[in-house]
Amino acid sequence: MVSAKSLQLLLLACIASALPALVASEDNSHLLIAPQSPDLEIGTNFTATCMIINTVEVTADDLYWNLSRTTISKEHYTKINESALSVTVPIIDEKSEWLFCLCKKASPYITLNTGKFIHGIYLTKGYHPGKPENLSCQAIQENKYIAAVISCKWDPVGRQTTNVPTSYTLTVAVITSTTYNVSTQKNFASVDFVTAFPNHMILEIWVEAHNKLGRIQSEHLKNEAGCFVKTNPPSNVQVISEKIFPTSLVINWTHPIPKEYVKLAYQIRFCPNGSQSWTYVPLVDTAMDIQSFRLQNLRPDTVYVTQVCCKYAGDGHGYWSNWSTNATMRTPKDRPGKPDLWRIIADSEGINERRVQIICKDPVFANGRITGFNIKIQDQKVTSQVNRSSSGSITVLQQIYLADNKSAKVYVTAVNSVGKSVEASLVIPEKAHELAPVGELKVRPHRGQLWLEWNPPNRMALSEYVVEWVSGDQIDWQRENRNTSRTAIKGNLEKFVCYNVSVYPIYSGRTGKPASTAAFLEQGAPLEAPTLRLNGKPGHNEAELVWKELPERSRRGFITNYTIFYAGGNKTDNITVTADTTSYILKSLKRNTKYDSWIIASTINGSTSSFNHSFITLKYAPGEMEGIVVGVSLGFLFIVVVIMLLCVYKKDAIKENFWPRIPDPGESTIGNWSPDYPLKADTPKENGLCGVSVLDVDVCDGKCVFEDDKASLPLKKDKYLSEEHSSGIGGSSCMSSPRQSVSDSDEGGDMADTTASTVQYSSVVASNGYKGQTPNSQPQQSIFSRSESTQPLLDSEENPDTLLQEGSRQSQRFPRRLSSTHTAGSADGTNPADVIEQQGVLEPLDFCPLEEDCEQATPTDGQSAAPLSSYMPQLGGYRPQ
Repeated sequence: MVSAKSLQLLLLACIASALPALVASEDNSHLLIAPQSPDLEIGTNFTATCMIINTVEVTADDLYWNLSRTTISKEHYTKINESALSVTVPIIDEKSEWLFCLCKKASPYITLNTGKFIHGIYLTKGYHPGKPENLSCQAIQENKYIAAVISCKWDPVGRQTTNVPTSYTLTVAVITSTTYNVSTQKNFASVDFVTAFPNHMILEIWVEAHNKLGRIQSEHLKNEAGCFVKTNPPSNVQVISEKIFPTSLVINWTHPIPKEYVKLAYQIRFCPNGSQSWTYVPLVDTAMDIQSFRLQNLRPDTVYVTQVCCKYAGDGHGYWSNWSTNATMRTPKDRPGKPDLWRIIADSEGINERRVQIICKDPVFANGRITGFNIKIQDQKVTSQVNRSSSGSITVLQQIYLADNKSAKVYVTAVNSVGKSVEASLVIPEKAHELAPVGELKVRPHRGQLWLEWNPPNRMALSEYVVEWVSGDQIDWQRENRNTSRTAIKGNLEKFVCYNVSVYPIYSGRTGKPASTAAFLEQGAPLEAPTLRLNGKPGHNEAELVWKELPERSRRGFITNYTIFYAGGNKTDNITVTADTTSYILKSLKRNTKYDSWIIASTINGSTSSFNHSFITLKYAPGEMEGIVVGVSLGFLFIVVVIMLLCVYKKDAIKENFWPRIPDPGESTIGNWSPDYPLKADTPKENGLCGVSVLDVDVCDGKCVFEDDKASLPLKKDKYLSEEHSSGIGGSSCMSSPRQSVSDSDEGGDMADTTASTVQYSSVVASNGYKGQTPNSQPQQSIFSRSESTQPLLDSEENPDTLLQEGSRQSQRFPRRLSSTHTAGSADGTNPADVIEQQGVLEPLDFCPLEEDCEQATPTDGQSAAPLSSYMPQLGGYRPQ
């Protein structure tokens, strides 16, 4: 069996051998391509053959192909013979292009004329025409006749290119008569019958699409000519109401065209005025040739809008005319329907009592204007009449107070100008005997409505459901069939408003317990955020922020959470709390720092921020400053108490350091230093008494001092006991100015005054070193210093008798202290330490009984000091009289 490719190659070979005329015409070129300038369908393959003519310089092996300057791969070549080479290329894109056949250089020794060894063809690309679809034709009515022109349109199928465009030919054939053809590049065309429209004749219509690549026809339409006619709508449409038929209207109209031309069928539709929900009369009722029709089952006292249209009534599809103009009419009034009775129950101020408000809505079919309601409550003989509310569709009929253990039954009828409605009843059961509610109530928004879904209760006596929705003071309800468990609220709900939705099951007129939930038709960001404020004063590291719950009108959705932001310094922190939280304590705050705080209220669809609230934390915690003050005060008090206790227990030491004890001269033991001068028995004069100051020196220290100074004190005992001069012994220097001595005056009164007013002290400095000190190499004279004190005389100075007795007693005991701080060496070389040691005294004694004696003992003008024995007092520290 010979393949298709072999047949194609054979055909090309025949073409190549049968081109003597082409050779003559192409004598300027040695290459020739067949076929010449073809029209190609996109999506197919194209094969071209290049033939060598009028030369033997090259063969088919020297040829190659280019497609728009791109060399085609040798895989697509087919060698037919030594002088013919074919190529197969796919036709992909819509762009037309050139296909060239070229020749290589046959030999380096032969120079070819390149102008004769090239040839090309232009490839024109396009699509095969598609079959036209949805062909339709119309002949419209003009005045009382059908126009003689029929217009057709169709949908073109497929694609076309600029180089290969598609054309259409519309054909209208009148059977057994004339055929009309119209060509166009568009998708519509009209055929003119010239004389008149061929009424009551058969027409066959089709359209053909064609281009360079082929042609194809659409489906043929073959029908009676009336099927292609579109008439005008019926005229003079009128609606008539009849008082004896409050639920019906009669419609009359006129044919748009005479029956002799077209037989028509009609269609009627109507709706309440203002509604866009049309009700269509079934076609079987209006298919006949009629000019009137009665509309039934209408609502009384309702304005209806009515329209009529028509079309060809014969077999076939035909075209409906446009709808006629609106014809409106109100139906007659009738007795009203049953009112929609409901109640609102709230707790009363009384104990075990309910406040019941009985309300109702106008009947669904008011059948006229409702003027009022008649209400009767069980066990009441009188029927109350209530005028209809003018402020809305809900009328408050009566308010009663009903005990929790009592039930009531209410009867209501609606009244209009025609008469009374059927009686509506409602049972309000006892509070403790309310019947079971529905289960698992769910409410969700969907496509601009609130949809409810619940599980019905397991009771056979269920008659219906009442769906109630409340927002603030606004209340509304609707009734649903007992078999319903899913419905949408049909009232006008507002966005961003919270509704409390409840479902009440009704058991033979008795109301069961409600199942309730809150819902929003659409949620948004809150209108405002809560206002933050501090609860009390902030602490040093914490502060309590409080806010009030947003009112329902400002929420615009369910609050999901609150976010509290607080910024202090360069740091901002935030805390998220639940929607039922109204306070929060900020902790770990810095002391003495200003904080800015604000709160964000969030719903699922947005958030709103509040204004900033600023506060400053305390520098000290509450009670911390008081604690510091109390601590410091207690510490200070403790220190004061300790100091006072120390003062009490160490009073002697403090007294010795701050107020040194001045020795009493009457207690001096200097009289015991020498046995040669016994203590006199006679009492000295009062004016010869002088005080003695005693300095405390430890016994051991005194002993050591005397051991060190024993060799260096050349004082003699008799010199110390001289009765010529004496002075008071004290610790102060005796450098005061000279004053009158006690011995210089014989007047007792002057002496007493002088002694009492001034106490004189003196110290004797030894010429030898004291306590081991090395004196100068040159001999030094003894220095007798004198000082003056204004301290008053001691008791011993004023009472010489007492002084004498005390001195005698003290001479018998071992003294611990010495009365002088320095010991001077005597002029005759007697060591006073020897005298002290003999008397049992361990410490040196320095004193000047009278200050004038010290002045006399002080050397002046280079004179040597007088012998110490001449200044020493007698025993007891008194000078002889």
